Amino acid sequence: MPLNDLAIRAAKPADKNYRLSDSPGLYLEVAVSGGKWWRFRYHFDGKEKRLSLGVYPKVGLKAARMKRDEARQLLDDGVDPGAQRKAKNKVTCRDGDPDSFESVAREWFAKFSPNWAESHAVRIIRRLERDVFPWIGSKNAGQISPAMLLAVLRRIEERGAIETAHRARENCSQVFRYAVATQRAERDPTVDLRGAIPPAKVRHFPAVIEPDEVALLLRTLHGYKGSFIVSCAMRLAPLVFVRPGELRTAKWADIDLANALWRFTSSKTKTPHIVPLSRQAIAILSELRPLTGTGIYVFPCGRTTDRPMSDNAILAAMRRMGIERDVMTGHGFRAMARTILDEVLGVRPDLIEHQLAHAVRDPHGRAYNRTAHLPERTAMMQQWANYLDTLRSGEVAQ
Repeated sequence: MPLNDLAIRAAKPADKNYRLSDSPGLYLEVAVSGGKWWRFRYHFDGKEKRLSLGVYPKVGLKAARMKRDEARQLLDDGVDPGAQRKAKNKVTCRDGDPDSFESVAREWFAKFSPNWAESHAVRIIRRLERDVFPWIGSKNAGQISPAMLLAVLRRIEERGAIETAHRARENCSQVFRYAVATQRAERDPTVDLRGAIPPAKVRHFPAVIEPDEVALLLRTLHGYKGSFIVSCAMRLAPLVFVRPGELRTAKWADIDLANALWRFTSSKTKTPHIVPLSRQAIAILSELRPLTGTGIYVFPCGRTTDRPMSDNAILAAMRRMGIERDVMTGHGFRAMARTILDEVLGVRPDLIEHQLAHAVRDPHGRAYNRTAHLPERTAMMQQWANYLDTLRSGEVAQ
């Protein structure tokens, strides 16, 4: 019985791939992952072959039947539709083989790099061109073994560039996953190489501290198109520069919007701490409150309001936008504020240290209480928020 759109939409993934037949030769393959692929089964020179006709719903039922009819016409003319497609692709493909690793990688890069920061895109393509393509670029993406890939990574490792080797493996994994999605590979061989390269040395939390770089970072964060909750957290992070765990576990009960204050216990010193909230911070929280204000957490987990967002949510979002881990981390907003407030805005260091919830003591060795210099710190936080706004808008000399 021929398929219809209702039956196609209702098809759910199972424990293994299965097929839904439509009409002679045409069927829909439903993958375990949930993907739905149109395929045309035919015979040529006594051999059974299959031709991919696209992914549903991008290719609808009517379009799939038209593609199948076009393939049948080629068969009637004595032409193998699969062979013709490969020949056509080889003409337009950069290196002559549309299934080679380099071809797949460049196709992946062209598709996703427009959404990345330019510097991030340049680093990735240079890494692939310098360290990967010369060794496996011409090989069929679906025939590259873990051992072949490990040899590539070992060359990078042997010159002492351990971190680059890890990044190359990560980039290759992205390419292989794209190859799987476009039916040019069966699996990602990088999963077999976890632990094969020594871990990179632990470094201090990276931070962006140059004003022009901060401006670009802020524009990138404000341009995030994913989860609204994550977007709010990323926009608030540089304004309050608290520790990442303190931000993600922020509770509405601790935030006093009327008096523009956020009170909580410092996760490191275990002492009470106050964050004066700038007008910009209040605006973000006020925008978010209708969505999460009835729950405990300001930034709840995506699956339940009973838990805060994961400790990787902001980092993962930054990585998707092309902000690499050697450029900025959630902890880096603290270093960014500490440096610029001191060196650019000329704020008293003791005020900055108080706001960072560091253990600041008076001349007699006594720890200052949480309300120490609160009016000055409130003015500092508003000055900081205003400065970030002018950086982001390009209104201040950098």
